[in-house]
Amino acid sequence: MEQPSPSRYQRHCDEETGNQGGIGGGNGEICVSYDAFDIPPKNVPVERLRRWRQAALVLNASRRFRYTLDLKKEEEKEQLRRKIRAHAQVIRAAFLFKEAGEREASGKSGVAPAVPIGSYGIAPDQLTTMTRDHDMSSLQEYGGVKGLSNLLKTNLDKGIVGSDAELLHRRNTFGANTYPQKKGRNFLVFLWEACQDLTLVILIIAAVISLVLGIKTEGVKEGWYDGGSIAFAVFLVILVTATSDYKQSLQFQNLNEEKRNIHLEVIRGGRRVRISIFDIVVGDLVPLKIGDQVPAAGILISSLAVDESSLTGESKIVHKDLKTPFLMSGCKVADGYGSMLVTAVGINTEWGLLMASISEDSGEETPLQVRLNGVATLIGIVGLSVAAFVLVVLITRFFTGHTKKYDGSTQFIKGQTSVKDAIDGAVKILTIAVTIVVVAVPEGLPLAVTLTLAYSMRKMMADKALVRRLSSCETMGSATTICSDKTGTLTLNKMTVVEAHVGGMKLPAPDDAKQLSPSVSSLLIEGISQNTTGSVYEPENGTPEVTGTPTEKAILSWGIKLGMKFDDARSKTSILHVFPFNSEKKRGGVAVHEVGSEVIHVHWKGAAEIILASCTSWMDSHGHLQEMNPNQMDSFKEAIEEMAALSLRCVALAYRLFEMENVPMEQERDSWAMPENDLILLGIVGIKDPCRPGVRDAVELCTSAGVKVRMVTGDNLHTAKAIALDCGILQSEEEAMEPTLIEGKVFRAYSEKAREEIAEKISVMGRSSPNDKLLLVQALRKRGHVVAVTGDGTNDAPALHDADIGLAMGIQGTEVAKESSDIIILDDNFASVVKVVRWGRSVYANIQKFIQFQLTVNVAALVINVVASVSAGDVPLNAVELLWVNLIMDTLGALALATEPPTDHLMKRPPVGRREPLITNIMWRNLIVQALYQITILLVLNFGGRSLLGLSDETRERADKMKNTFIFNTFVFCQIFNEFNARKPDEMNVFTGVTRNRLFMGIIGITLVLQIMIVEFLGKFTSTIRLSWKLWLVSLGIASLSWPLAVAGKLIPVPKTPIGEYFRRYFKMQRKESEADECDQPSDSRP
Repeated sequence: MEQPSPSRYQRHCDEETGNQGGIGGGNGEICVSYDAFDIPPKNVPVERLRRWRQAALVLNASRRFRYTLDLKKEEEKEQLRRKIRAHAQVIRAAFLFKEAGEREASGKSGVAPAVPIGSYGIAPDQLTTMTRDHDMSSLQEYGGVKGLSNLLKTNLDKGIVGSDAELLHRRNTFGANTYPQKKGRNFLVFLWEACQDLTLVILIIAAVISLVLGIKTEGVKEGWYDGGSIAFAVFLVILVTATSDYKQSLQFQNLNEEKRNIHLEVIRGGRRVRISIFDIVVGDLVPLKIGDQVPAAGILISSLAVDESSLTGESKIVHKDLKTPFLMSGCKVADGYGSMLVTAVGINTEWGLLMASISEDSGEETPLQVRLNGVATLIGIVGLSVAAFVLVVLITRFFTGHTKKYDGSTQFIKGQTSVKDAIDGAVKILTIAVTIVVVAVPEGLPLAVTLTLAYSMRKMMADKALVRRLSSCETMGSATTICSDKTGTLTLNKMTVVEAHVGGMKLPAPDDAKQLSPSVSSLLIEGISQNTTGSVYEPENGTPEVTGTPTEKAILSWGIKLGMKFDDARSKTSILHVFPFNSEKKRGGVAVHEVGSEVIHVHWKGAAEIILASCTSWMDSHGHLQEMNPNQMDSFKEAIEEMAALSLRCVALAYRLFEMENVPMEQERDSWAMPENDLILLGIVGIKDPCRPGVRDAVELCTSAGVKVRMVTGDNLHTAKAIALDCGILQSEEEAMEPTLIEGKVFRAYSEKAREEIAEKISVMGRSSPNDKLLLVQALRKRGHVVAVTGDGTNDAPALHDADIGLAMGIQGTEVAKESSDIIILDDNFASVVKVVRWGRSVYANIQKFIQFQLTVNVAALVINVVASVSAGDVPLNAVELLWVNLIMDTLGALALATEPPTDHLMKRPPVGRREPLITNIMWRNLIVQALYQITILLVLNFGGRSLLGLSDETRERADKMKNTFIFNTFVFCQIFNEFNARKPDEMNVFTGVTRNRLFMGIIGITLVLQIMIVEFLGKFTSTIRLSWKLWLVSLGIASLSWPLAVAGKLIPVPKTPIGEYFRRYFKMQRKESEADECDQPSDSRP
C-alpha cells in the first residue's frame, strides 16, 4: 500500500542537503529557517558549530563542551597531518634524488647487503627503510619479492606457519602492528573540570567567607558549621559529577577501541585465517580485494588500484604493480584483487606514525545535544533573571531593615549592626542567590544526552550494532524508511547450489557429473577455480575448508563435489589478467593461459540473464558447441525464471577462446578490456539462500511502527519478488506490480521529478546498481523521508554517505563501506537493524523523561523562592538543601531516567519527527500539573505551616526550623515520587518494568537513604531539625498524592499541534498585519 510522504519530517535546507540557506529549495524540499541551536546530523559546517557555541549560556565550559568537537584541536590535527604527509614525501624525494646521484657517480647500486638478524635474513631497520622510502633498488638487491620472502621465511603460496612461538618471535624481532596511544584522562582531570563551574566557585568563596566569620564570632567548635556545610555540599556535587563523567568517558574509550579493531584474513599454513589487525606480523601474506584497507605496509605480489588519499591527501587512484609494488598502511583497495607481503607494521609505517601523533578520541556533538544546549540556555536566562531578582529583593529588604530574625528582631539596623554581621548577612543572601542559579541553570541537561548515548551504545553492542557516529543513534529514532539489501541481511547468507543446468539439461542432482563429458567438467572446474576471490584449503586428512564470500563458497563447494582439486586445477594454468566482480556490470572475469597453448580461455561468471545475453553458443553434455538459437535462449531464460521463482540466486558460467597473440604485453594489461561477447555458455546454477528466522516479524514490527521497509537487491526481479513475499515486504502477488516492484534500469531512466513520485511507491528494486540505490535514497530524502540504508560493497559508499543513517554490514561489508557508514551491523541481520530503531527512539524518549523531571523541579524551586523572598524576605530552602536538590535533579536524575531500556511501546508510536519539539504538549501538561501541585503545597506550608503542622506551642525559631525542614523533606519526596511519573509520560501505569531497571531502583533507594540521613543526623550541616514519625508520614503522604494526580492529569486531552506552533502562527500573523499596514501607508498619506 502506498504510504504518504511524511510531511511532518520537514528537512532543513542546510549545507548537508546541498542548499545554502533557509530561503528556498531547488529540490522541492520544504525549507525551514534554522536557529543557532539547530544543526544537521551529518557533515556539519564548522561555522554552524561555532555559532551554537557562541549562543549557548555556559557556566562550566570544560564540562559542557567535553563531548563536543574541539574545533581548535581539529585544526591543529589537520596541520599535523599535512606536516607528516609533506615530511614523508620530502624524505622519499630526497632519498631517490640522492640514490640517483650516487648511482650516476659510481655506476653501482649503493645498496647495503641484507644483514641477517636471528633466524631472518634481513634486519628490521633495513626492511623499514626500504618500505618507508619505496626503495626499488634495495628490493631488487634483495632478490625482488621472491628473494625478500625467502629472507623473511615466508612461502608466497602458503604464507608463514603461524605457530604461537613463531608469531611471538616475529613480533619481538620486527615489532607489533600497534601504535602508542594517548592515555585517557584520569579521574583527577574530571574532578578539576567539575570544579571549574563558575557558580560552584562563587559558592566555595562564599563558604570560605562564612567559615572565617563564623569561627571569628562563635569559635571553631560551633562557627564552622555554616561555611563548612556549604563547602561540603559543593564538594559532594563535584565528586558525584566527576565520578559520573569519568564512567561515561571509560565507556566511550572502550567503544573507540572496538571501532579500531578491524578483522581481516591472512594466509597462514596454506589456509585463510581471520585475525585482528593488531595481530598481523612482518612476513604475513594478506589477500586483498576491492574495499579492503591495507592493514600494514608491504609489497604487492600482483596488481591493484589503490586510494592513498588517507595518507597523501590527494584523492586520486594509484595503480600498483610489480614496478611500483610498495603499499602504504591505511590505504584502501579501489580495484582488483591480489595479495601482499607484509614488510613493516605499527610505528614503522607512516600510518602508525600518523595515528600515534593524533588522538582519535575527538568529541562529536549531536543535533539533540545542541538543541538541549538551546533549552538549557533559555532556562538558564530565566534562572539568572530570577536569581538576580531574588538577590536584589533580599539585599534591599536586608539593608532597609525589613528582614527579621527567628526571634522577631530586625537583622540589620543602620548604625547599630556591626560590619561583620552585615557582611555575614549579605554573604548568606548571595549564597542563596547563587545556589538558585546552580539549580536553575541545567548544566547537566545537554550532558544527559551523552549519558544516554553512552548507555545506549554499550547496550547496542550487545545487540550486534557498533555505533561509529553518535548522532546516528538519535537519527535512527526518526527513520521513516529502511532500504535494505537482500543477501545476508534479509537472508541467512548461507548459500548452497541446489540446482544446476549444465550441457543444456538440468542435472538430476547438482553435483551429479556422471552425464558430463570430461571436457565439460574440465572447463567448468577451470572456470570455478581460477575465476574466484575465494580459496580452498585441502588438508591431507579431512574435509576441505572453503573461504570467501558466501556466493564464492557455494560455487567452490559445488566445484569440489564435481571433483575439483583446487590447487591442482589452479596450477595447470596461469592467470594473465583479472576483471574483479563489478556491481555495475554484475559479472567478473579472468583470462588464463596453459603453457604451450596458442589460445587463452577467458572465463566469465555473473548474473545469469546478463551472462546469457552475451552468449552466442552453448556447450552440450558431450562437449560439442551448439548455436544459441532463439528457442534454446528461451529455454535457458525459462530455467532462470523457474529457479528465481523458488528464491534461488541464478549465476551463469561461460567462457570464450582468444588468440594469445592478441593479448597485450604484461605492462599494458592493466588497461586491457577482456572480450566479453560471443561467449560459450557452460552452465547455470541456482543458489539457495533462505530467509533469516524472525525477519518477517521484524518487518511487521517496522510497519506497525510507521517505518517502511524497502528491499534493494542486485538479484533479478523474480528472485527479489519471491524473497520479498517470504519476508513480508510484499503482502501478495497482486501487489508485485510496477512501480511497487521495479527494476533498477527502469527507475534510473525516469526524470528526477518522476523518480521522486515513484520512490514513494517502491517496495522492491531488483537488478539494482549501487548508483540506483543512491538515486532512490536521494529521491526519498527529497520527499521528506528520514532514510536508513544498508550496504556492504565499496560501491555502496556514496549511498551510505548520503543517507540519513548508513548501516554497513560487519561480516560481509568492506572497510570502505564501514568507513562511510554511521552504524555497523555486526551480525549482518535485519533484526539487529530493527533493534537499532528501538534504541534510537529510546534515546529521544529518555531525554524527554529527564527534561520533564528536571523542568518540574526548576519551575517549582524558582517559583517558591521568588514568592517567599518577595513576601517574607526569606527563602524556605537554604543553600545546602538546594545543592542536594540539584544533585537529585541533575546527576542522579539523569542516571535514573536517561538509562531506561527501550520498551515495545516505543515501536507502537510513529517515528520521532526530527523537527518535533523537545517538550511536547503531553510533557507540558504533566509538568504543569506536577509543578502547580508542588508550588501550591509548599507555599501553603511556607505561609501557614506553623498552624497546619501544630507548631504554635513551639518557640518561633524552632517552629520555623521545623516548618522549613518539613518543606524541604516534602519537596525532596515530591521529586522522588515524580521520578516514577517521568518514566512513562504518556502511559497510565508508571510502574511497568520498574523492577527490571536496577539502576533506577538503586538511585531511588540511595536518594531515600541519604534524605533520611540528612534530616535525622546532619542537622548541624543543613540547618534542619529532626522530624517526628508523624511528620515523616505526612510528608510521605503529600508526596505520594503526585501519583494519582499524574493519572488524573493524563485524562486531560491535549491538542496535537505543538504549543510553540500557536505562538509561531500568532507572530507570523502579526508580522503579516504589520507588513500590510506598511504597504497601505503610501496610499493613505496623499498630499
